[in-house]
Amino acid sequence: MNLRTSSAFDLPDHLSRKADPALVAADEQHFSAIARTLDETISDLTDRLDAERRAPGGSGQEAMDRDLEIHRLTTRLRTLRRFGLDLCLGRIVAADDAAPVYVGRLGLTDRAGRRLLVDWRSPAAEPFFGATHGDPMGLASRRRYRWTRGRVSDYWDEVFTADGFEGHAALDDQSAFVASLGADRSPRMRDVLGTIQADQDAIIRAGSRGALVVDGGPGTGKTVVALHRSAYLLYSDPRLGHRRGGILFVGPHQPYLAYVADVLPSLGEEGVQTCTLRDLVPEGASAPDETDPAVARLKSTAAMVTAVDAAVRIYEEPPTRGLTVTTPWADVRLEPADWAEAFDAPDPGTPHNEARDQVLEALLDVLVDQHLDESDDVPTELVRRALRQDAALRTTLNRAWPMLEPTDVVGDLWSVPAYLRACAPWLGPDDVRTLQRADAQAWTVADLPLLDAARQRLGDPEVSRRRRRHAAAVEAERERRNVVVDDLVASDDSEMLVMSMLRGQDLQSVLVDDTVPVGPDPDRLAGPFAHVVVDEAQELTDAQWQMLLRRCPSRSFTVVGDRAQARRGFPESWRERLERVGFDRMEQASLSINYRTPEEVMREAEPVIRAVLPDANVPTSVRSSGIPVTHGRTSDLAAVVDAWLATHPEGIGCVVGDPTFRTTDRVRSITPELAKGLEFDLVVLVDPDAFGDGVEGAVDRYVAMTRATQRLVVLTSG
Repeated sequence: MNLRTSSAFDLPDHLSRKADPALVAADEQHFSAIARTLDETISDLTDRLDAERRAPGGSGQEAMDRDLEIHRLTTRLRTLRRFGLDLCLGRIVAADDAAPVYVGRLGLTDRAGRRLLVDWRSPAAEPFFGATHGDPMGLASRRRYRWTRGRVSDYWDEVFTADGFEGHAALDDQSAFVASLGADRSPRMRDVLGTIQADQDAIIRAGSRGALVVDGGPGTGKTVVALHRSAYLLYSDPRLGHRRGGILFVGPHQPYLAYVADVLPSLGEEGVQTCTLRDLVPEGASAPDETDPAVARLKSTAAMVTAVDAAVRIYEEPPTRGLTVTTPWADVRLEPADWAEAFDAPDPGTPHNEARDQVLEALLDVLVDQHLDESDDVPTELVRRALRQDAALRTTLNRAWPMLEPTDVVGDLWSVPAYLRACAPWLGPDDVRTLQRADAQAWTVADLPLLDAARQRLGDPEVSRRRRRHAAAVEAERERRNVVVDDLVASDDSEMLVMSMLRGQDLQSVLVDDTVPVGPDPDRLAGPFAHVVVDEAQELTDAQWQMLLRRCPSRSFTVVGDRAQARRGFPESWRERLERVGFDRMEQASLSINYRTPEEVMREAEPVIRAVLPDANVPTSVRSSGIPVTHGRTSDLAAVVDAWLATHPEGIGCVVGDPTFRTTDRVRSITPELAKGLEFDLVVLVDPDAFGDGVEGAVDRYVAMTRATQRLVVLTSG
């Protein structure tokens, strides 16, 4: 980065008065200091990163610490290089006439120790977002910058005290914040950190214990809050750091994740795991929606998820008949009580497939003890090895505690009626018949929570197989080395009999490495996570909630949604819903100001949702676009899109409801369901009455209409 030789401000002609040196000279001086420190910091970080990469990797905790430090340095470097001066969001001046405090995406200190930027998540920066005229939080004034291509293209001053002007504030009717609301959209969510409002900031900075529900209508900034809260919690709450599990952010669909992909990196956080519910299960990538409403309803309950545990327990029944096991030295007997005791041996929570090894070890303990009573002159390890290789013991154990695949367990529920009745006794005969299908493993989205539960309950069958293969290899290597050692000792004619030392336990452990090999990379979405953020949470079924609760035992959640946007309806309260699925602590915050959708669009959209949900949380818009909603015929679609493209060289639009319309670089064709969480300058609704009747159709129309930030066009076939 080159030090600036010209002004950091690039104001349009109609804002030239804001370039008065009396208003911006202090900023210019401060920006110069930031530029110098950025150059120095980037150079220092680059050197430190190079040194860390050259350093020996080490092992264990040392290697982990090195990797974390490399990740931290890389992330900070990437953020500094990406933003440059526009790391700075604005400044605040305290009422006690203290020096201005500049707020940034990251904290920045020069080599003399002077704080040039305070991190936006720090307590010192809180008034920048939270101060209002009702509660100025000790401020005299606040300035927000609007950056364009690395230079300030506008700024907005707010004054909170009568003497706050003092010739240093430029007030105007069109604030930088309101102006930004109507700016052209792009395929990625705009950077809005500098315009976070007080109601949003209060939620972002709320504590993380229990579940915090953020309820708000379209355009209230729920997604903004969810993303910024993720970054804030990682910064402020040491209980949620990467070493403690980190944060999982769950969005409604892949287009949404692509849309918000830049937000967390722009906040200096790249460690948050983001996904959709489909991503939590391998089968989710190709699973279609369930088309049978009855099947979807039956599989959506938390009770159905518990059927998986019952299904696995059926395969954990100890034999009721004894077994005689033969070794070269004696015969030993396993009675039914011995089997029952061994089957109770696995540690609580151990997955079924991994617990099998613990069961086997418990059985071997019983047999070895009996063998010692019969023949105590045989080394224990030889006895244990012989018992482990007994075919009858292995066969009986495999039948009583088999290795299981998640897909087989869940598939059997849909193809063996008696099995389903035994595992889900609350189902009636008609329900059992409804859930049976010809292709038991033709997975749909409704199956994903059960497959996920089965994977957790069973664990990876390869873990046990890998452990057994390794144990066999270690044993073979130990026997081979014992033969070599015996030969060396026999041929040792030295006075000290040095070779006999090879039989010592310490040297034996060095000669044979019995460390269990590391398996494939662990599932990064398996958890446990310290905190989970769920956007569009009103759509989750009780069964889907179990997928997330399983990944966050602390029940620390941020739940973001709008009951009025639930396609399947949401008749109860958030508290009733969440307590039913397993939450024990919950607080709720509401957002009621619509920062995205202009008044003209909301006037058209509000009656649509109130027709089916009279108590819908419809937010109040803070701005008007001056563009009325227009209506036309479906045959006008091409003309509407072409006219908008011709008059709007920037911005993006979407067509909702016409699958024949082909997506272009600037106009997308999407379904109402995939519109959730997105926003567009132009929204064209094609034949919205065809979206359906009842709550689902009304919600789809309401959601699609409220994606518009500037213009809405409704085309009908009538």
